[in-house]
Amino acid sequence: MLLCLCPAIWAMAGDGKLTGRVIGTAETVDYTTFGKSTTANTAAMAFDGRLDTFFASWERSYTWTGLDLGSKHVITKVGWSPRNDVHGEERVVLAVFEGANRDDFMDALPLCIITERGQIGVMSYADVDCSAGFRYVRYVGPSDARCNIAEVEFYGHQGEGDDSHLYTLTNLPTVSIHTTDGVIPYDKETDIEATISVIAQGEERLLAVPGGIRERGNYSRTFPKKPYRIKFDKKQHVLDAPAKAKKWTLINNYGDKTLMRNLLAFELSRRLGMPYTPYGRAVDVLLNGEYKGCYQLCDQVNINKNRVDIEEMTPQDVSGEALTGGYFFEIDAYADQERSWFWSSAGNPVTIKSPDEDSITTSQFYYINSHFNKMESQWKTYLDLNTFLRHFLVGELSGNTDTYWSVFMYKHRNDDHVYTGPVWDFDLAFNNDNRTYPVNSKSDYIYRSGGSCAGRMRNFVDRIVIQDATARARLVQLWDEARQNGLSKESLTAVVDQYEKELEQSQALNFMRWPIMQQWVHQNPAIWGSYAQEVENVRRFIGDRVGWMDKRLGYTFIPSDISDAPFDPGMPCQVFNLSGRYCGNTLEGLPHGVYILRQGGRTRKVTL
Repeated sequence: MLLCLCPAIWAMAGDGKLTGRVIGTAETVDYTTFGKSTTANTAAMAFDGRLDTFFASWERSYTWTGLDLGSKHVITKVGWSPRNDVHGEERVVLAVFEGANRDDFMDALPLCIITERGQIGVMSYADVDCSAGFRYVRYVGPSDARCNIAEVEFYGHQGEGDDSHLYTLTNLPTVSIHTTDGVIPYDKETDIEATISVIAQGEERLLAVPGGIRERGNYSRTFPKKPYRIKFDKKQHVLDAPAKAKKWTLINNYGDKTLMRNLLAFELSRRLGMPYTPYGRAVDVLLNGEYKGCYQLCDQVNINKNRVDIEEMTPQDVSGEALTGGYFFEIDAYADQERSWFWSSAGNPVTIKSPDEDSITTSQFYYINSHFNKMESQWKTYLDLNTFLRHFLVGELSGNTDTYWSVFMYKHRNDDHVYTGPVWDFDLAFNNDNRTYPVNSKSDYIYRSGGSCAGRMRNFVDRIVIQDATARARLVQLWDEARQNGLSKESLTAVVDQYEKELEQSQALNFMRWPIMQQWVHQNPAIWGSYAQEVENVRRFIGDRVGWMDKRLGYTFIPSDISDAPFDPGMPCQVFNLSGRYCGNTLEGLPHGVYILRQGGRTRKVTL
């Protein structure tokens, strides 16, 4: 059914078909000569009342036809009929109706999206669920369709309207972006001036402010569904995100047909106690009125009190304590494509994220280079083990091939430790990489079993989690902490179920726009055939992975039914390690670590 169908609660008795001055894309195609024209198949033909004429633009995408109504009107219904040709019925699918109060449509908001094929020779209609008033209205054709629309109609009544109820494409928030002169982002360096609108029901209903948009990412930029970075002119709170910030990302998740892998990994990060987990929210995205798909609106990982909470340096911080931080950097397989980066002494490529490439001084560059080298060679002194191991557990629990292809790290001022995090980039995790699938069949950690590692990161991680007994014991402690706090097969599959339900409407639209469900894209190991089966692959993986991690860590889950019972040294007891191995009937002489103590019918954990 049409997602824009709903009770026309904003309609008034007598709402009629609206008329006005026809506006729209000027350059058209003359199919008799297959040449460019401004007189054949014009925008006006979509409003001539005839179903045997049509509007067809010269450009294939981002083209439109509409009306200047002369004053604000509340739109309560729209109608359309496709061009009478062999492709006409399908050319209306994912077309979008918009309303605006600027003639350049920079402030446009969506009114309706078409989700069904049209019927040649027949008008189709949908009620509009939007209380705002608009002077300018338009029909934006779907991608690669040249509009090719026979007739368009708008119904409503004159009035200012209000923002009390705005339309969203699905149950998810809608992010609608309009660029100056309709310029489409084309690289990672050039910000295109834009108005960015975020629409949600039941929360902050509308954020519509100026900013810019550009492409982002590395390999993800090669996909037809492009990832973007948006930057507001002023810091903004977006939806329920903790941070107030200018920069945000729109992650495309093209190769992840569940559209949830990053969100699920962020949930693992929270459960495994990472100090900062990036904000992420599934949203529907429109660009210049064209539907682009389901994306993940996410933090831009940068310095912010609610993101990477370290001191932001200035070019004057070149000596003393000021020179010691804060620094934000990334072990990065793509470092050689950046301007501010170095090879570490141990052979790892490192990109310096902050201070950024335009402001970092020579003394700052050499300080963090030197300090990183010290951390690599003397990790027991300079590496914060807790964040490193928590980050490791997120990567292994998710089966992420790329955990050590890109690793964010940071350093505070006047603190010699290097901290690991946040987690990032999980489109190949959860059994979605043909190079490592099926992940749970492997006997060793994913980073040692086909995982992608930048530089010599595999050797660095081995030194900690394989070769150091103290680090291994701490790893088991952190895993036990998470397991005791509810991390289980049942709780994680419930999260998958929740995301599947939340994404149901949006994924249906996304795979109309990007019909790849029956195709291998990126590193897909299999074609599961449907969204439900794609999700089931993740559900099976995460359900089995908890047990796999228990086994690999040599850990036995023993629920802690009491934590504050006193230990009576005069009573007999049994002592077990976290792997379930019996260690005797006394704590005396045992090495440092966490143990399970059974005494007097009670079980408790003790730390030596």
